[in-house]
Amino acid sequence: MTLSEQEKLIFNAMNEGILIIDIDGIIVFANLAYRRFLNREAGGGEVGDVAGYPLRLLRPGARLPDVLLSRRPILQEVRREETDPYFVNMYPIFDSDGYTLLGGLSVVTFLEEASAFRSKIDEIQRRGRQMLHRISRASWTFQDIVARGELSAQSKRFAELVAASDAPVLLTGESGVGKDVYGQAIHNASPRSGGVFTAINCATFNPETLDSELFGYVGGAFPGASPEGKVGLFEAAAHGTLLLDGISELRSDIQSKLLRALQEHKIRPVGAIEEVPVDVRIIAVSSEDLSRAIAEHRFRADLYYRLNTFHIHIPALRERREDIAILARLFVSELSAAQKRPLRLSDGALERLQRHNWPGNIRELRNVLEFAAYLSTDGVIRAENLPPRVGDAAGREKASLHERVRRFELDEIKKALEFHGTDLNGKRAAAEELGISLAGLYSKLKAEREDN
Repeated sequence: MTLSEQEKLIFNAMNEGILIIDIDGIIVFANLAYRRFLNREAGGGEVGDVAGYPLRLLRPGARLPDVLLSRRPILQEVRREETDPYFVNMYPIFDSDGYTLLGGLSVVTFLEEASAFRSKIDEIQRRGRQMLHRISRASWTFQDIVARGELSAQSKRFAELVAASDAPVLLTGESGVGKDVYGQAIHNASPRSGGVFTAINCATFNPETLDSELFGYVGGAFPGASPEGKVGLFEAAAHGTLLLDGISELRSDIQSKLLRALQEHKIRPVGAIEEVPVDVRIIAVSSEDLSRAIAEHRFRADLYYRLNTFHIHIPALRERREDIAILARLFVSELSAAQKRPLRLSDGALERLQRHNWPGNIRELRNVLEFAAYLSTDGVIRAENLPPRVGDAAGREKASLHERVRRFELDEIKKALEFHGTDLNGKRAAAEELGISLAGLYSKLKAEREDN
């Protein structure tokens, strides 16, 4: 058995030690890495070319001759002699007929190579742990969504229909209508239900942080960055669903990166040179009318059209009054289990709940019932247990025009602050939008606190 010069060049380029013997146990070839290994075993002397030597004479403890006898490979053998530990795979070499034995091949992986491989495995496992820590749970399904009203039933039917698609979905509606519940239900009814579901509220992060949250970063990408880097949510949600709440809050450069991810199915982590392929379904969520954001040049029209493949608008609770009683009884049942005592809703309380306009929608309904449940001493939630503002028609009739105007102003201020943010810059922007001074805005907020 002989090797060509090209074959020898290939073997000599390898970091692993390569040793080949013939059927008589005579060394046919040892590459440079293997000869360096022999030099270390010999105490640093130069062994030189070992071709033509019997392997047993050179290394009495070698097990490669055993492979010739058994005609079977010996894999993942861990050895330690005079040198550091090393790992060996040994194989029989057969002729093209698959039966005639020609010799044996030994592949030695040295400790430094094994350590590098182990580091790579550790890196993969670390990134996997990062991903697991960033995965949300999609616990809601369409069976959990109450939709007896015609508008809500239409939204639910359409959501069930589009869940089977892999295209982006845009969920819109007022704060508190249950857009996140719809997002989870769509994921659980989709072909990606076996994959991960993760969600992020874009409005709660500053732009720099949001960039690394969504797309990740490589080690040392910016001052304070982890030297190990960070997995972004696009990678964490691989083969699953990523829900982006507050999509209107995205900065223009992040909008561009999101558009590219949707079009090319690739992302570039912060500080990275190479792009990373991603496979994720996007569900975008907005409480704001995105057409207004486009008109104000705060949101890209091309990104909107990409996200708007399927647009599902979830109606406000005041537009689906048929659902109020069902939701109320459902929440009372949940509160009964949480408080470990039987609770029920009186007819008077239910009547007042159905009269209320629910500016906070389903979230407000649940909070109101939780408040009332704690005030109930006998387990019956009565009308008088509800907050005075809820469905109190008589109270509204007694309110003066000045009081009604003041309430309207406060509602508009709260909406503006919810949109712009409650920090100093947000309050300035809200005051400018409403056409009042910053001092005037503070004055009206202070008056509300004093009244409460």
